[in-house]
Amino acid sequence: MRRLEQAGFVRRRPSPTDKRASLIEPTAASHALRREVEQVWSQLEDISTAGLCEGERADALAALERLEQNLVQPAAQPEEPRAER
Repeated sequence: MRRLEQAGFVRRRPSPTDKRASLIEPTAASHALRREVEQVWSQLEDISTAGLCEGERADALAALERLEQNLVQPAAQPEEPRAER
């Protein structure tokens, strides 16, 4: 968060309900960057699925979305303690 804040993509403000917490909010710069990333991502999808029929394209994109979910899901879940051997 600190690096994003220093780069101007987020700002912190005190929580109105919890004096120990800070709220992180996006800046105009982060919204602009998001639009750029979405455009580049769309171009990448077009390039990587060129020559595929609509059904093949939909299947390929669905498989990539599933792979993304598989990668994101473990990162979002707290790690369980491992049993000692």
